[in-house]
Amino acid sequence: MSDINNNSIKKILLVTIILCLLCSVLVASTAVFLNARQEENKQLDMEKSILEVSGLVENVNALSREEVFKLSAEKLIPALVDLRTGTFYKGSELNVNSYNFNDALKSNKLSRALPISEDPALIKRQEYYSKVFMVKNAQGQLSVLILPVRGYGLWSTLYGFLALKGDLKTVQALTFYSQKETPGLGGEVDNPRWKAQWHNKSIDLGKGKLGIQVVKTESSTDSEERSHQVDAISGATLTSRGVSHLINFWLGSQGFGPFLKNLKRGAI
Repeated sequence: MSDINNNSIKKILLVTIILCLLCSVLVASTAVFLNARQEENKQLDMEKSILEVSGLVENVNALSREEVFKLSAEKLIPALVDLRTGTFYKGSELNVNSYNFNDALKSNKLSRALPISEDPALIKRQEYYSKVFMVKNAQGQLSVLILPVRGYGLWSTLYGFLALKGDLKTVQALTFYSQKETPGLGGEVDNPRWKAQWHNKSIDLGKGKLGIQVVKTESSTDSEERSHQVDAISGATLTSRGVSHLINFWLGSQGFGPFLKNLKRGAI
């Protein structure tokens, strides 16, 4: 390289290529090195979200990583639900602890593509089995049921959890652990004040229909109607509509609707 003129095009290109290769190796090595930590942090965020909606702790962010996983293991009971039959999965091929819906979505055996007419939440594919979490009281009775939900907002798919109280018709809480909506607008789905609206809302819309109405303004002063209405986020119409679609999809006949009805009447 010393024989090459420092100002020659050959040397400039050679140095550029070497630098690019070194940077590529550095970036790739860093990504591989940090991948495990990133996955751990994603899992931690999920566990925190589940604990947040469970009502087991007041401030989940005050817990250490070890405390979060310890409390989850002690208090949360995982189970797989067959969304096609509305019953608990009782097979042996799937392990409830290692089951991951993202992996299931890659398998035609474990998921299906949704036609647009059946996909108001815009999730494109739906898994056949969904992992739910239960909290039981000292008497062994169900006190909280936590359902995973997801759907498209304005810019991103929102991933979260909807928790129902033991009566299976009243909301305990809603939270999203992953979303990329506009900060200050759609990103307000993470605002504690907005999420507080969901507490004690009814999912019983009457005539056997389950859901929540996300409304721009109070459509009625009737307390019964308001019992299943949540105010939309100001300035974030499409995100609010997305939340409405995803909640009603997962509480509907293609989601957990049949499971909730079977569970409520003691059929499973």
